[in-house]
Amino acid sequence: MEQAGRRRRRGHTRRRLGWLSLAAALLGIVAVAIMWRPALAPVEAAPRFEPGLVERGARVAALGTCAACHTVDPARPFAGGFPIETPFGTVYSTNITPDARTGIGGWSEEAFTRAMREGVSRDGHLLYPAFPYNHYARLEQDDVRALYAYFMTRPPLDAPARKNEMTFPFGLRPLVGFWNMLYLSDEPVRPDAKQSAEWNRGAYVADALAHCSACHTPRTRLGGPDDKRFFDGGEAEDWYVPALNAKSPSPLPWTQEHLFAYLRTGIAPGHAAAGGPMQGVVENLRQADPADVEALATYIHSYLAQAPARDTPARRPGSLPPPKPDDPDLARMQLGHQVYVNACARCHDAGRTESSGTALQLQQAVALYDPDPRSLIHLVRDGIAPPDGEPARWMPGFGAILTDEQTVALAAYLRRYGAGQPVWPELEKQVRKGKQ
Repeated sequence: MEQAGRRRRRGHTRRRLGWLSLAAALLGIVAVAIMWRPALAPVEAAPRFEPGLVERGARVAALGTCAACHTVDPARPFAGGFPIETPFGTVYSTNITPDARTGIGGWSEEAFTRAMREGVSRDGHLLYPAFPYNHYARLEQDDVRALYAYFMTRPPLDAPARKNEMTFPFGLRPLVGFWNMLYLSDEPVRPDAKQSAEWNRGAYVADALAHCSACHTPRTRLGGPDDKRFFDGGEAEDWYVPALNAKSPSPLPWTQEHLFAYLRTGIAPGHAAAGGPMQGVVENLRQADPADVEALATYIHSYLAQAPARDTPARRPGSLPPPKPDDPDLARMQLGHQVYVNACARCHDAGRTESSGTALQLQQAVALYDPDPRSLIHLVRDGIAPPDGEPARWMPGFGAILTDEQTVALAAYLRRYGAGQPVWPELEKQVRKGKQ
């Protein structure tokens, strides 16, 4: 009896292994079917393009902020190599100049279109969605053609692709095929008959070109956009990216005029200067057609206008006070106030005007109102540096001067006495993480 029982158990085990093997084989076949795309034949020479088409491509590229991710060295535009940090590893942008060996010099318009709409390289391998093809899939073909003309007429630069540094198993490209099944759609941006032509143009610019929601909308655990929380705030390069709707943490309301100025220059009255990843966006939008940026501001402002009016310290800016004697965290607040007086007050207490060399009073700084402190920590540590040769606001970084204890104390003090908000939890952990 015992021997017969062992035979039955071995038989059950073999059958289970057989079914598992069959399931694994089927899954592999499905993965290959999802992933596989044929290589497209290279072109011998790029076609000639009308100057007007190339000029349009330049405007489209500026709206798409292509240079922000595909340029590391301003002297070598679009040569790639920019590290894009994701929860799944680091993806390096590629060379999109018309170099025949390392760029897209051998790409036909068909290959370029496939990459933009499907996230597939000319040789058939899937591209990681750090490249926002899930937005570009919605582009009008005339804009795709203009982009192709623009990039194929840039100076060719030899710049081999850097190897991506992905955490296992996310370096397995078949997974991208499954991601595409969940999140890739080529449905065009459809006009809303209830809105103005400018608003509808702004919707197209925001979604298909500027891909604003890629950063301003939270991600799911699989890295796809959580469309149920559209514009609820997200993250980029370890910066918190504010919500652009009723959940906006902005201490003062945005006007459409101020939003247009901010998108073009990185600065607007009563609002903090652009820092971190937003700097690259502004640098590109500065070169875009002003009418398109105006439309973008109109569209985004329609969401920001949903934010309720808040009675915040931003409405009564002035010098930040010393901590109250009965503050339950008095020692840390005193240290934070001391750091503020020594490092911040000289510029920020003076307030900012259009031509002054001083800075925004900190009650108006949105980073103090964010739901987490990452952006404030980056600003304190790294400052704001304009691109080489560009006139723009500048803030020194204090990462080499302040200790972790001082940075934590300053952030806690600014949050409580600048924004009038409870101190963020786990500040010490966030500061340590910011150093990494």
